[in-house]
Amino acid sequence: MEILEVQNIEKSFEHTKVLKDISFSLEQGQALAIIGSSGSGKTTLLRCLNFLETPDSGKIIVHGETLFDAASEETQREKDIRMKRLHFGMVFQAFHLFPQYTALQNVMLAGQLLAKEKPGFKENKKEIFSEIKEQAKELLDKMGLSDRISHYPHQLSGGQQQRVAIARALALKPDILCFDEPTSALDPELTGEVLKVICSLAEQKTTMVIVTHEMAFARDVADQVIFMDDGIILEQGDARQVIEHPKEERTRQFLSRFAENS
Repeated sequence: MEILEVQNIEKSFEHTKVLKDISFSLEQGQALAIIGSSGSGKTTLLRCLNFLETPDSGKIIVHGETLFDAASEETQREKDIRMKRLHFGMVFQAFHLFPQYTALQNVMLAGQLLAKEKPGFKENKKEIFSEIKEQAKELLDKMGLSDRISHYPHQLSGGQQQRVAIARALALKPDILCFDEPTSALDPELTGEVLKVICSLAEQKTTMVIVTHEMAFARDVADQVIFMDDGIILEQGDARQVIEHPKEERTRQFLSRFAENS
């Protein structure tokens, strides 16, 4: 069943067109890897999906509901954007944990803030917060961090911080989990920790969009791969087919550089 449909997304910053007529779809339970050189538009695309950037044209559809349509002001109302963003869980390159909060508090925070806006919160605050806390503990346990829940970000390794960030992204049960180069700030050993978690999520059929420079990971874990170049999707298809037998010369050139540097 199709969960995400992106239609003709374009995005410019001043006079530079960063995304050019981007269209693709994703089935529920699939993992999509987006690869390409720096500056090809990968991160901008992810930020458009999560409404951190506003596309200049195109549509974003989740579960058949049009969340964004550049031609419709009704889909762009600021008061609705925050709720639409809940369809997507975002894991950033540089973790973006709140330094003043423990690992547990970081994972709980979004749920607590949303709970305060719901009817009956004041009467049931204790029970609601208790449930949020237990869920956060369970997520951190799944990340292998049950003994780190009271640690602050500065007391955690980069790999541990990124696993907290993944738990935080999962806490609100998003339809699609988005990763923006989640291992690029990590050394090889810590990269392995994080990739292991993402592999486990793929095995659980978590729907994911992953911007990555880890080609072997993209080949072995993703269902689909998109290769972006200069703001366009140059090649798209089965992950192993694109990585091992690319059709486009530009894709072959890109992948050969990774083979030389590996």
